[in-house]
Amino acid sequence: MAGGWGPRAGAWTSSQAAWNASSGAPGTGNGPLSGPWFSTHKTHLLAVLLAAASNFLISVSLNIQKCAHLRLVCQVEQKPYYRSKLWWCGITLLGLAEVGNFTAYGLAPVTLVAPLGCVSVIGSGFISVFFLKKTMRTADILGGTLTITGIYLLVAFTPNVPQELTARQVQNYLVSWPFLVYSILEIIIFCILLYFYKRKAVKHIMVLLMMVALLASLTVIAVKAVSSMIALSVKGKMQLTYSIFYIMIVLMATSCAFQIKFLNQAMHLYEATAVVPINFVFFTTSAIISGVIFYREFQSAALLTVFMFLFGCLLSSLGVIIIARNKKEEHLQIPFIDCGHIPGQKLTGKIQPDSHSSCYGTLNKEDDSVKRQS
Repeated sequence: MAGGWGPRAGAWTSSQAAWNASSGAPGTGNGPLSGPWFSTHKTHLLAVLLAAASNFLISVSLNIQKCAHLRLVCQVEQKPYYRSKLWWCGITLLGLAEVGNFTAYGLAPVTLVAPLGCVSVIGSGFISVFFLKKTMRTADILGGTLTITGIYLLVAFTPNVPQELTARQVQNYLVSWPFLVYSILEIIIFCILLYFYKRKAVKHIMVLLMMVALLASLTVIAVKAVSSMIALSVKGKMQLTYSIFYIMIVLMATSCAFQIKFLNQAMHLYEATAVVPINFVFFTTSAIISGVIFYREFQSAALLTVFMFLFGCLLSSLGVIIIARNKKEEHLQIPFIDCGHIPGQKLTGKIQPDSHSSCYGTLNKEDDSVKRQS
């Protein structure tokens, strides 16, 4: 039996390895742990590590800022949050993390860096369990496993395309017909959503986050272009003298500002447990589409590579949704007196305790009995 199966097994193995090598899939001598694969993708791995560390740092910085806000609420003498050293520490870490993400976009494809935002969700779960002493749920373990598996597939099947983008290449991409069609469709969809948002006062979570995603696609394109041109200029190939560099900076700053505006609106109106997963799925989808259309990152990729990459994105998205689903939202416990249920009294709003007075709050005192009670 062994002698009969040996030649056929050897032939099948060699043909499978040849097929894997031609399709770009991990196989014998071409897998994620092999020498040739590592030498080809070492820049991508550096970008993955940088993006993952940056996204984890983002979760740390957000938790530090949250801690600063909680401390300020508990203080007797209230002061603005920007006077808190702890808050500034969180902002500094956030700035460093965004610089890391900016650098990662210059080293790897957009389609690889953008989905790694799921690391911040895992990071928040890690911090809440090990430092804030919260209970780890079964959903957290399942979601984390799916997300890590998806990240592995993203790294293993990312398209290996040149990342050095010159100013002239960016100009050519801007006037290419696929991007022009994509831009026209995106502008039309955004204007329709903006009309319902402004004129019809439709502030549904899907409307807000779709506008965020459309703006994010432009932000990702601009960040990739600016980061790549700066990297080439540092290497001695000056790109900063081209006008397209400054056009991309303006596009990056403008789209990012409006993106933050709509995202803050969504966070104000809806729970973070609903906003985070939907925003991640929309942002990742828009970033992949923009990378495919503008930078043509899957132009020469094999069908198996595309399928496995998209499968990795799907697993990462499912992991984020599972982690955020049914997670209890925390609210700041700010004490106040609500006089809406006291018979005969008018409600003047939520009445804060006055620590400098013997009177606990301020009522509409219409008779002497109320004055004596206060």
